[in-house]
Amino acid sequence: MITKIIAEELIQKAKKYVEKGDKFVIVTHVSPDGDALGASLGLYHFLNTYGKDQVTVIVPNDFPPFYRWMPGAKDVVVYDKYQEFADQLLRDADVIFCLDFNEPKRVEKVADALLAAEGRKVMIDHHLNPADFCRVTMSYPQMSSTSEMVFRFICRMGMFDLLPRESAVCIYTGMMTDTGSFTYNSNKPEIYTIIGELIKKGIDKDEIYRKVFQVYSESRLRLQGYVLYEKMKVYPGKHTAMMSLSAEELERFHYVSGDSEGFVNMPLSIEDVCFSVFLREDKDYIKVSLRSVGDFPCNEFASKYFHGGGHKNASGGEFFGTLEEAIACFENALEEFNPSLRKENRENQP
Repeated sequence: MITKIIAEELIQKAKKYVEKGDKFVIVTHVSPDGDALGASLGLYHFLNTYGKDQVTVIVPNDFPPFYRWMPGAKDVVVYDKYQEFADQLLRDADVIFCLDFNEPKRVEKVADALLAAEGRKVMIDHHLNPADFCRVTMSYPQMSSTSEMVFRFICRMGMFDLLPRESAVCIYTGMMTDTGSFTYNSNKPEIYTIIGELIKKGIDKDEIYRKVFQVYSESRLRLQGYVLYEKMKVYPGKHTAMMSLSAEELERFHYVSGDSEGFVNMPLSIEDVCFSVFLREDKDYIKVSLRSVGDFPCNEFASKYFHGGGHKNASGGEFFGTLEEAIACFENALEEFNPSLRKENRENQP
């Protein structure tokens, strides 16, 4: 038995949309990660099993190759490849599920078509401060992942028995990846109750872990070694590490989308490091990823300096400028937050 976190009125309203709708679109955020895909494909397979045969997942841009094994991944519509087709799907949709994002700008080029679409919009998300653009907004930042939210939504509609194994596989993948394999934001007992139910549906959690974290290209593995040996800077006395990669360096290692996923977590294995930052040069901006352990609020850091946000221990943002300027911005910000890091370090001492 799991706690009824989502308000009943929201469940019932969204359930009516599910029951009455014929054409469904599921949209998630730019640069979709494991939770975005897990939640989206988990809901996609459920709706198919429920008898809805016109369901499409739309992502703003492509996703990493180590998620292509997920059931249904081959049917995902990538917006920047098939924009006209995706726009038509959005125009025709009776119901549009907005998963794992809390404001339109997080879907970038999809935003205009999404906002213009007349279909009933339902947000299922776990990020702070949701924008008001959906008829139903299920936003619960205390949840480990949006995939967990999708599982709870299906159960609360009284439809757990209809949850197919394919949904269970995708939902578990989302929960696992958004908690760093259950190493942060994952200390609530009900998470493991849910995992138990997913295992009963037939998932092999060990195989899922291997497919996501242990099957990489040679160039990705060499990039990982390079960033650790050549590009990681540790700040003595500040319990912080920073890594950065330029566009030239990414090209040198034949970078494809997703190759750097998880890099930001690696410095946290260093003794005395409780805050890690990874800066990656993209086409129009510097992508900023932040992770922390304990009580250090990297979401506040992301919000104040990098136009971002997220969770206390896992956040992100952007910097509009050069990579060198982004590094300087980070180092200046670190001076202001240093007292918090010192406090965090003291509290974690045995």
